[in-house]
Amino acid sequence: MDIFGIDFSWADVVALWNAGVGYVATRWLPTLGTLVIAGFAYLVGGRILKRIQRKLASRTETDLDDELVRTIRHAFRLTVVAWALWQVIGLWVPVLGSENAEGAWVAYATQPRDWVWGIWIGVVFFPLSRFVGHVMRTFETRVISRTSETALDETALPMINRFVRFIVIAIGILLAMTHLGLEIAPLLAGAGVAGLALSLAAKDTLSNLIAGVLLIMDRPFQVGDRIELWNAPRETGTWGDVIEIGLRATKIRNPDNLVVVVPNNEIMRRDIINYTMSGEDIRLRIPFSCAYEADIERAKVLLKEVAHEVNGVKLDPAPIVIVRGFGPSEVNLQLRVWIQEARNRRRIADEITEKAMVRFARAGIEIPYPKRDLYIKQGTADQLLPVGDKA
Repeated sequence: MDIFGIDFSWADVVALWNAGVGYVATRWLPTLGTLVIAGFAYLVGGRILKRIQRKLASRTETDLDDELVRTIRHAFRLTVVAWALWQVIGLWVPVLGSENAEGAWVAYATQPRDWVWGIWIGVVFFPLSRFVGHVMRTFETRVISRTSETALDETALPMINRFVRFIVIAIGILLAMTHLGLEIAPLLAGAGVAGLALSLAAKDTLSNLIAGVLLIMDRPFQVGDRIELWNAPRETGTWGDVIEIGLRATKIRNPDNLVVVVPNNEIMRRDIINYTMSGEDIRLRIPFSCAYEADIERAKVLLKEVAHEVNGVKLDPAPIVIVRGFGPSEVNLQLRVWIQEARNRRRIADEITEKAMVRFARAGIEIPYPKRDLYIKQGTADQLLPVGDKA
């Protein structure tokens, strides 16, 4: 008999049939037993773990233990399925190998049944990553969210959660590849090169992201705080109320009702003055100048009286006036007052300065301005000109 170019007889067909029947006859019963045991363990073990999960849920307030048992249940079921496949493949698939140079038959290091456990290692890390993500979400809800109400938390923390879960899954895949004898060194090298290229291309973006994470950890300010950023370029409007802390930048509303968007890495390089972190009360320092001929003690009394009249100035501690130094044509004074609300700092300073100017004028206290006195010598040209300039 010739089929597809292969010549064989009926005796060959009968022999092949008998071999197949014998092969199946010696393996179907162990296969059936394996499937029955695996099915029983899958159902019964899953139900037992689910009952444990319900008991823990009723006895504890946190759901971390529930999620842990759920993760163990999923991992257990995956293990049962992997064990059943490993047994069945071992029964039905022969050991693969080849002849070496000497003609001896050598089995392969990785057999088909080894792929089952390799895949199991990679798959079982998925429920593990979900458990890790649940732990991080619980930490966000119970710890961080209670102490922060920033948009950075709503954006950065879920991103960090996803990144950590991705790392867990990547570790599982690498372990699976190692178990299967696959080379992971080229993969790691390629990932390193790609990561380096990405970091160089997005250097500023990554810098802002890292600065955003540092802001959430350090918390130099929160939404609603009035801050001022020192060492800022001129006319950038970096004085005002924080209205949003984002992952890339922070938004500040200045007194002109303009929203200034400042990159987070720029904020981390500046000196931050937070006027509301330590409370609403702050001390205000207002400079004044008087002529040398003025009554300094009288000027001090007038400044204190003005401070007592302005709404928002605290009387305890009482306002004080000190002499800061001497200028070319003035004595420099400084009024120091405590105010009740930091947001009224400029209004109070303006009101005190305006009233002090009126009081000084009424009291005859001169507020000096730069001036020079010129003295013209009298005499002839020969007397006034230098010796070298005379004809």
